[in-house]
Amino acid sequence: MDFLPHDIEQYAEGHTQEEPQLLKELNLETWQTVLAPRMLSGPLQGRLLSLIAQLLAPKAILEIGTYTGYSALCLAEGLPKDGVLHTIDRNAELRRLQQKYFDRSGKAHQIVTHLGNATEILPSLDQKFDLVFIDADKENYAVYFDLVIDKMNPGGLIMADNVLWSGKVIQEVKPYDTSTKALIAYNEKINADIRVENILLPIRDGIMMARVKLNTRN
Repeated sequence: MDFLPHDIEQYAEGHTQEEPQLLKELNLETWQTVLAPRMLSGPLQGRLLSLIAQLLAPKAILEIGTYTGYSALCLAEGLPKDGVLHTIDRNAELRRLQQKYFDRSGKAHQIVTHLGNATEILPSLDQKFDLVFIDADKENYAVYFDLVIDKMNPGGLIMADNVLWSGKVIQEVKPYDTSTKALIAYNEKINADIRVENILLPIRDGIMMARVKLNTRN
């Protein structure tokens, strides 16, 4: 489902800062060599991630779901010199491609990659985060949120991708569609959590943004 008319989306992309050349090349190589290239964040969403990261200037970023590394590089644009980005993925076959572009970016020394199941890796991270981007298996979105909320600095931002799921979240859900059920539950969970202030942005496939309150008792 397209949430905006194609010509409006093209206009938005045409009036958004152009993606860096390195990301253009990664975008192209992903589409040429990797299965399911639509999973890539893409220029419009990528520039949003970059802008948010630059506004926050986070000392520590966490990404759950690296894929080919496009979104990680966008987020890394906002890292200060002493900042770090931890990114988790369970697909070993993509590590060569990720590292190739991390190395070319000049940010590789600030990017820590973790290979494995995020539900097992997250408890081992002894780190407070300022920005989290969730873009992995939809069934575990709520689990990931619960695992990271206590690792957030006050005022930190938790972002989750694909929360509109091609519009399936407002349609009748098929009994076997566990991903859609999980995303509906996640959206309701975040909207009801008094520890965060949230907004669901209908950009691309939907981004849920949840800012951790400075005083979580309010």
